[in-house]
Order: sequence, then C-alpha cells, then structure tokens
Amino acid sequence: MEQKGVRAVSKYLRISPSKARLVADLVRSKNVGEALTILKFTPKKGARLLSKTLRSAMANAENTKSMDVDVLYIKEIYVNEGPRLKRWRPRAMGRATRILKRTSHITVVLGEK
Repeated sequence: MEQKGVRAVSKYLRISPSKARLVADLVRSKNVGEALTILKFTPKKGARLLSKTLRSAMANAENTKSMDVDVLYIKEIYVNEGPRLKRWRPRAMGRATRILKRTSHITVVLGEK
C-alpha cells in the first residue's frame, strides 16, 4: 500500500475558493523549493496563505515523519469551500441585498520523490 504523505490544513481562511484555486494550480505537483519560489513572487493574497500552509506541511514532514525536505513535492493541493459569512448591504428604496463573504479550507499533501 502506498504511503499517503504528510499534510497540513488551513481552515476558515477569508478568501474566495475560486481565487485561491488560481494560485493552487500554479504549484500543483512541483518540488517544494520551486513552489515556495513561485508563491513568493506571485502578487496575490492566496499565494501568501498557500505559502503558509505549505511551510506547515514541510515542518510536519520534517518533525513527525523524519522526511528529507529536499526531496519533497506537492502530491495533492486542493481548496474547499468553508462556511459563508452572510452580510447585508443597503440598496435603493429601503431594500437590502445579501452579500456572501466566502471562506476556504486549504489542504496540502506532500510526498517524497
């Protein structure tokens, strides 16, 4: 049976899942060093949040599974939708419109090459 890998999960992040998925697609199945470099120079909020989750997964691999950080790669990376914050915006003639502020759960799974 194949080993699942080491994972890290960041939950309830205040970013839309569709925006975070754009950044996740950039680093899918890359080496962790290359992925961190890409995220460092990507000017999006999702890059900062994904970088933090990726660093957490690397620390988990190093400390709990005693894996070599130099040979790690991103086995899986996915962004799921979290709960939505519901807010109201005033509109014309005394009406109101609901605003959905979306949240995300980011999961990064690392494996050894």
